[in-house]
Amino acid sequence: MNSDSFDSAMMRLAIDQARNAAVVGEVPVGAVVVRDGQVIATGYNHPVGSHDPTAHAEIRALREAAELTSNYRLSDCSIYVTLEPCAMCCGAIIHARLRALYYGASDPKTGACGSVVDLMGEPRLNHHTQVHAGLRAQECGQLLRDFFSTRRRQRIAGSAAGRSELQDPGAAAGANNNAAPEDGIEVEFLDNQPDDSWTGR
Repeated sequence: MNSDSFDSAMMRLAIDQARNAAVVGEVPVGAVVVRDGQVIATGYNHPVGSHDPTAHAEIRALREAAELTSNYRLSDCSIYVTLEPCAMCCGAIIHARLRALYYGASDPKTGACGSVVDLMGEPRLNHHTQVHAGLRAQECGQLLRDFFSTRRRQRIAGSAAGRSELQDPGAAAGANNNAAPEDGIEVEFLDNQPDDSWTGR
């Protein structure tokens, strides 16, 4: 297997991890850590369910890799992640001294590999991980588009039902009559969001 095919296969595994995140209602981001051609750790986004703001896919994969190797330095490892890492994750990747980072979709909201800031390209830092952007970017981005599109539709449907119950409190048994009237404003806002946008993790 040539290097391009190998990298694509590793990102495919990261995409599988991202799907795991989506299944449990988390923003679909996945990561795998690779050493000597072998996957040694995986992770998917889980900050909401774990009540942990640091539980991004990259952080969880790095923790697992460090525990497995009994070393917080992972200089002979590479990480594949479906979304451009944020500043927190870039910092962890740098501290772990990873050899290379491969990511799929760019993140125009929180990306720290050039989209918002470029921590990886900061010359004053004492380690520079090689960055390879855009690997299976369309597929990685589509996961995010689908996730947020579905979530918007669900929120719109829920808000519309709330408005209907406000107009006719007896329309449904056990109706929630405490729904906020301003939900309509939120519906208008959400409905106007482009399908290809996402709002980070």
